[in-house]
Amino acid sequence: MTRNIFIILLLFCMADLYGQQKGSILIKNSTVITITQGIKENTDVYIQDGKIRRIGSGLSAPSGTREIDAAGMFVMPGIIDAHSHIALDAINEATNPVTAEVWTGDAVDPLDISIYRALAGGVTISHAMHGSANAIGGQCETIKHRFGTVDPEEMKMAGAPRTIKFALGENPTRVHGSRKLPRTRMGVEEVFRRSFSQAKQYLSDWEEYKAKKDQKGFKGMPPEYDLRLETLADILKGNIIIHCHSYRSDEIYMLMNVCRDFGIRRLVFQHVNEGFKVAPELAEFGAMASVFSDWWAYKFEVYYSTAYNATILTKNGVVTSINSDSGELIRHLYHEAAKTQKYGELSDDEALALITINPARQLGIEERVGSLEPGKDGDVAIFKNHPLSIYTIPMYTIVDGVVKFDRQNDPHDMRIYVDPEEKIDVTLSVSEHEMDRCMQDTEFLFNH
Repeated sequence: MTRNIFIILLLFCMADLYGQQKGSILIKNSTVITITQGIKENTDVYIQDGKIRRIGSGLSAPSGTREIDAAGMFVMPGIIDAHSHIALDAINEATNPVTAEVWTGDAVDPLDISIYRALAGGVTISHAMHGSANAIGGQCETIKHRFGTVDPEEMKMAGAPRTIKFALGENPTRVHGSRKLPRTRMGVEEVFRRSFSQAKQYLSDWEEYKAKKDQKGFKGMPPEYDLRLETLADILKGNIIIHCHSYRSDEIYMLMNVCRDFGIRRLVFQHVNEGFKVAPELAEFGAMASVFSDWWAYKFEVYYSTAYNATILTKNGVVTSINSDSGELIRHLYHEAAKTQKYGELSDDEALALITINPARQLGIEERVGSLEPGKDGDVAIFKNHPLSIYTIPMYTIVDGVVKFDRQNDPHDMRIYVDPEEKIDVTLSVSEHEMDRCMQDTEFLFNH
């Protein structure tokens, strides 16, 4: 009996250690950048049980609550990356132009060291995306960077809306075009229209069956269940947000027309290198844009872009974010946002919105994160020097009120388990897709 009690207590302790922790912390004497409610000097932020409870001066907390004296530092919302592949390995189910039935949430890796590296750059949430080998790829997962858990389920942001990856242009045509549709950009559009038409018919068949099944004498069979069509039907119903890999303005406009024809309104374009050409049209549709600050010319369809892209989109009223698509660049998103002050002279609030409240809006989680307000999740980044300064240094990153990165006190090696006897192959190789993780795992298809 005693042994059983001990085991139960041990399990509770392990759940607390590795589970979805909710912490309490009092941050004192800082400059608070709220994003939505201005800047507050010499201000405290009190997080209780994972939620921001109060923001003000001279706050106190119950005895035993951890305190951080952030005098001379800047406190801002945790950074959000709307396009990432960290915590994932195989990211392309590249076997069909349409694979809406798969889901990256089935493959989240909580042990990926890239999660900790993201935390070291103040990033608390990322969008773990499927790749871009398919015109319609798999569903994605919004994750919180709860590094330290060994349970993939604990990484997932409960209640975050469902999202799915689409792709335009060379990626789906290069992977699939040598054998079947789509071989051209026209073919990519046809994949969308055919798939949505099938989903529309699938919905109609089910609605007809449900309307008749309780009628006396009805002997019909229900339509065959199809997870791919169920997912596409949920897009038509507005239950899933499309995030579409895109570069060229003509294709961006094409997908807006397709979505308009099928009554789809929830649409976010990723990369969007020529978005500046169709910024008014994006704003009119209500589509959002998640862009690189200054990456282009790494393949032919990305030959033309501008570092003013984010600014032009913002000034035209498009909800715009800056993303990484990289396990390295994710650590520097505050610098990527700062580039918009050189290229377009965005204000501090506009530039920081690109990595906080705007990506939150694109992921449908703006009611919980993206700004510092009472009632929102306790996801916070603390910087020495202003976060848009070239001299800034991330000092702390807090997720749900729990410190997940502490520059001064974290051990040098933050891998969860380290085997000192492990033999490591130090041979280095550089993949041709290192600059475009969206194409990871597809080499075998278009090289053979």
